[in-house]
Amino acid sequence: MLIGGHVSPAGGLVKAFHRGVERDCDAIQIFNQSPRAWRLQHYRPDDVEEFRRLLAGGPVRAIVLHAIYLINPASKDETVRRKSLEALAHALRVGDQVGAHGVVVHPGSQVGEPLDESIDRVGEAIRIVLSESERCPLLLENTAGAGGTIGRSFDELARLIELGGGDPRLGICLDSCHMFAMGFEVCTADELSGTIERCIEVVGAERLGCVHVNDSKASFGSNRDRHAPLGEGEMGREALAAFYSEPRFEDLPVIFEGPGLEGRGAALADIEIARGLREEGLRARGLAR
Repeated sequence: MLIGGHVSPAGGLVKAFHRGVERDCDAIQIFNQSPRAWRLQHYRPDDVEEFRRLLAGGPVRAIVLHAIYLINPASKDETVRRKSLEALAHALRVGDQVGAHGVVVHPGSQVGEPLDESIDRVGEAIRIVLSESERCPLLLENTAGAGGTIGRSFDELARLIELGGGDPRLGICLDSCHMFAMGFEVCTADELSGTIERCIEVVGAERLGCVHVNDSKASFGSNRDRHAPLGEGEMGREALAAFYSEPRFEDLPVIFEGPGLEGRGAALADIEIARGLREEGLRARGLAR
């Protein structure tokens, strides 16, 4: 399991790598550009080259890019749709450049439109952006369900993959807080195991590309996407330990996004908590090393 956190890319990719090292991360996640602006970010060739050299040597062994929040490939608005496709295709091309494990994206929101029509537009957008990039996987993140968001269920995620052409580069990113907020049974190892079995039945084991482990400020089934520091939210240590010890997540980047104990992004203390939760989960499963 590649345990890690979301870090700032301020100053470039190499600095993001070293922030990951400082936090004892096996994997890092960054926004490939400002998450609340459309302006595309281009990294210097020397920064990319040095970053890839560092990544090959470790200890950080994987990078995940998170696409910007403004993207809504379900939108009918021509300007929003054009900018969404440009930003997402750009993120995938950056992923190609840096050797990213994948680009995580929120699949979008209906914005008052019928679900079937909205999902069809997302499927078309997926096909377009994949055709404009070469290698990097696109990982659709499950959502908490508020505001007409798309990707609330495994069935919706599977439908998006189908409409996106079923490309091998298409996968999913599961977020623990979003699953909890949607009312998925994930609060014990047995519950989580059953839920992941259902996910695999519907979506396919090969589609699991990344996991976000975040605690929740909001209650179970609330449909509210509100993260809390690990172990200080509504999910509880047992649920978080189950995520960090789930056998089917072993080869994946498992990312804590924050806020951490300091009220900001992931810090060393938060990654230490994550590693402690993993040990608790492995002991509970009888898998302690």
